[in-house]
Amino acid sequence: MTNVVLLKPEVNSDMATRRTRLIRAFARERRQQGDVFWLKENAELLGVLASTGVALDAEALKPLITFHSKSRNMLRDFPQYYRFILSLCLDLEELGLPELHGAALCDEVARAGLEGAELSDLQRAEARRLMRRRAVGPRVDEGALGERLHSFITRSATFAMPNRKAAYELTHIVYYLWDYGRRNPNLSAKALLSLQFTGLLAFLDQDMDLLAEVCAALRFAGVAPARSWENFVAECHRASRIQVDMNAPVQDDYHEWLVTGGAMH
Repeated sequence: MTNVVLLKPEVNSDMATRRTRLIRAFARERRQQGDVFWLKENAELLGVLASTGVALDAEALKPLITFHSKSRNMLRDFPQYYRFILSLCLDLEELGLPELHGAALCDEVARAGLEGAELSDLQRAEARRLMRRRAVGPRVDEGALGERLHSFITRSATFAMPNRKAAYELTHIVYYLWDYGRRNPNLSAKALLSLQFTGLLAFLDQDMDLLAEVCAALRFAGVAPARSWENFVAECHRASRIQVDMNAPVQDDYHEWLVTGGAMH
């Protein structure tokens, strides 16, 4: 495991303190605030924290208050990043910041028709999921888009062969249908079989990033993953090491570390 985050852990610190330091590291110490990679990493971190239901105090979210207050300006200036901006703002408000901007952002995205600019059904599904958190627009599973998503995830033969791109699309469609635990996706037996195929191949390949995604998707669907899979994911996460090196490259294993930790909750 390479440097995961630029954060000095302390063995004796409690979980709340460690989360506060982790948010600060992602918000201020890994990348320049506001660039696309900063948006992606912080959206992923907050998404995991929000979906696992952690309680954060005001101090923990302090490094992101300025971003939250300026999120509408950022959407105006960088509409191409609207999914990251929406995700960050909505999760910040779910985690404890005042609900001042999320609904307005969703309305602005809907008025601008930004979902319609997406070529990928997966990205359209993500956009719908985000806007539905403020009751804007159709549900992810409605209409022709919903039919195509369900058709994709129920074609189990796709996932019986190694195809990492399709595998990640499968897990994320489940996330979006279930809204990361906020609603029941009512997955069919065929869709669950697709997840089982994907998890088995990831387990055999020792692809911990993908296996963690599958375990989380199964939990979201109300199905317990194989114990051996979850044990393997937990072992991978515990074996990770956080290194302190302000000059280290940031193309590291943070995503595997993040999703394996999220899957454990």
